[in-house]
Amino acid sequence: MLPNQTRTFKLPGRLRIFNKYVTNRLFRVLANLSIGPFTTIRHVGRSSGKLHETVIWVWPLGEGFVIALTYGSKVDWYRNMSAAGGGVVLWHKKAHAVEKPEPIDLEAALPAFPAFFRPLFRRAGMQFVWMKSLASESSTLEKAEG
Repeated sequence: MLPNQTRTFKLPGRLRIFNKYVTNRLFRVLANLSIGPFTTIRHVGRSSGKLHETVIWVWPLGEGFVIALTYGSKVDWYRNMSAAGGGVVLWHKKAHAVEKPEPIDLEAALPAFPAFFRPLFRRAGMQFVWMKSLASESSTLEKAEG
């Protein structure tokens, strides 16, 4: 590594593929039960225009949500939401329209996370994004899907 280069953490691509097809099925159940940080986000494909749902970990912070980019910024959900200018976070049985993800500084993001994660994220040089919730457009899932 070059002396002035900062190290950023990113999980291996193979693990991302495994999670996409195997563990995300379990996480989807947890997201639907509103357990912990497991959340479904809805976003529109950049090229296809197709609606996608992705299960990720989201933590509330201020008037929005913070996300650790564990796979880096080249993941589809991030690129789709950036291109579309936002999407929907389904957080604990409520649909929140959110603005596009914006980078957030490590020190500003860490208070959203449980104490256990903070030193790990700090040491790994994790990248984070924050999405502002458009509170006037939040609704319960029953209303959104009904």
